[in-house]
Amino acid sequence: MALTALVSIVLLISGEPSHYVSELIVPPEDFHNHSSSIVETAEGDLLACWFHGKGERKDDTLVIRGARKNKGESKWSDPFAMADNQNLPDQNCTLFIDPDKRLWLFWTSSLDNETRSFFPMYRTSTDYEGDGPPVWDWQDALFVRPKEGETAFPKLLESRLSMVQESDLLTDDQKTDYLQEFEERRDMYSDKLFQRIGWLPRQPPIMLSDKRMMLGLYSDTFDCTLFAFTEDAGETWEFSRPLESFGIQPSIVQKKNGVLVAYMRASPVTRCAESTDGGLTWTEVPLDILNSGSSVAVLGLKSGNWILAVNDVPKGRHQLSLYLSEDEGETWTRKRYLEKLDPEKGRVTASYPTLILTADGLIHATYTYVNEAEAQGKTIKHAWFNEAWLLSGPDQGQ
Repeated sequence: MALTALVSIVLLISGEPSHYVSELIVPPEDFHNHSSSIVETAEGDLLACWFHGKGERKDDTLVIRGARKNKGESKWSDPFAMADNQNLPDQNCTLFIDPDKRLWLFWTSSLDNETRSFFPMYRTSTDYEGDGPPVWDWQDALFVRPKEGETAFPKLLESRLSMVQESDLLTDDQKTDYLQEFEERRDMYSDKLFQRIGWLPRQPPIMLSDKRMMLGLYSDTFDCTLFAFTEDAGETWEFSRPLESFGIQPSIVQKKNGVLVAYMRASPVTRCAESTDGGLTWTEVPLDILNSGSSVAVLGLKSGNWILAVNDVPKGRHQLSLYLSEDEGETWTRKRYLEKLDPEKGRVTASYPTLILTADGLIHATYTYVNEAEAQGKTIKHAWFNEAWLLSGPDQGQ
């Protein structure tokens, strides 16, 4: 299937053009292309990455692939290798360019093909403009030691048991399954080794200052999130306590007053937590936006508004919605579909979004895309649009 683009430009009453374009980064193929990320370089080029192979953690052939779309070009380059811990499954990559114009790539590999042994890595480059893959000049492992882990994880287990038992959102069968799973993993909660491995990145970090970077990490073993911090370009790291809130794969945004807000994958609703101490401790904030158990992305716009991308259906990943907030997440008053696929027409997926804002003010999203009504196979879709497009379509409300 040839790469195609859909363009829709209409005028709003305000006179601002509404702009939306979408394309496929690679043709749909019979491989697992998933968990993408995207950045814009200083030259205006776009660089994307995703993991590619036959499956997920059980597949030792998984690699991190990338492609670029240089400024002025009409299509993406052929894919190239970004990272490969050979004979290990490489997954969950994310890209970021810091204030010193250093390109970062974070990803993870499972040491024994199980979630318990994911081991995060990162590499950096200062030579990434032009064609082809970046020239990497630094690589290291992220050795995670959660703050006060020895006491935090046993406490986390007891908190989880109480939360499940008292939950009004879970069915009796779901409660039984959760409680059984926690009991099976009880010994792992007090094991230093398992507290310190099994961590994955998903969404890009943010900068809390010119030097202090904050990266979200999550654990499938403990179904929880924590945050990593560096002020010396990755030479040393410190870590927060694990959040007691259910929720993984955090996406972070900062309010004008400095409060940090993390939106997290969960089910049946998206989880949200706030921090007033720079991300070291967190308090859960109620949120009633549905989540089918899939990755979410949040982004602050130049206007001061926020958008949240989420699979907001009880089950499945066929509907990917964009919510708009005009009051820094206090309320989400408008929704527009980024994708609304028909699950009756075969296998369909629009999930795992990443959002960035480019220098020209446009919003870019990349996400995993499968639509068997169009073609067989899985690809990464790239869409870019402006805030006027969000406002110009039918208001789905909430």
